[in-house]
Amino acid sequence: MAPEREVVRREAWRETGRERVPAGATAATRPRARLDQPRPRRPRLLPEWDPEAFGKLSERVARFIGTGRFLVWMTVVIVAWVLWNLSAPAGLRFDEYPFIFLTFMLSLQASYAAPLILLAQNRQDDRDRVNLEQDRRQNERSIADTEYLTREIAALRIGLGEVATRDWIRSELQDMVKELQDGHPDGHRVFPAERSGVRDVDDR
Repeated sequence: MAPEREVVRREAWRETGRERVPAGATAATRPRARLDQPRPRRPRLLPEWDPEAFGKLSERVARFIGTGRFLVWMTVVIVAWVLWNLSAPAGLRFDEYPFIFLTFMLSLQASYAAPLILLAQNRQDDRDRVNLEQDRRQNERSIADTEYLTREIAALRIGLGEVATRDWIRSELQDMVKELQDGHPDGHRVFPAERSGVRDVDDR
């Protein structure tokens, strides 16, 4: 009878919308996010853009603004604007003196140009920081290699100082020959092969 009562209770809870979850089983009933799958994209109210593409666009605009060509074109546009609104017929003029619309356009252009230039400068600063960090690491490696080579050269010099050179061996042999010649009672040469031009019978 107990299982039937439990089934009746669950049916009643489902009908009332208050189905209870047994204690200790909350983790088993909640939907878990799988770690091997990416999360679904959430809808965003703000538009999305590629920061890298936007940064490249800002750098192009900043480079163009900082050229003489931009100043020439801007001067040409302003002069044409003023001349048209001064000399054109009254029905064709779109910005009467004192050229309020021109002032508004120049202000709008400046308000957009300043953030774009700052963004381009920030990107350039980031690149400079990365380059400086790479240069610093390269300098550290170069200093370490130089110190290693210096130690190796010092070790080689110390080792060569203890090695008998050809000149030293030659001088030692000459001294030994002189000592042997000076110690001979007849004053003749020690080596029998040098006594005569013919070889001794014992040398055979």
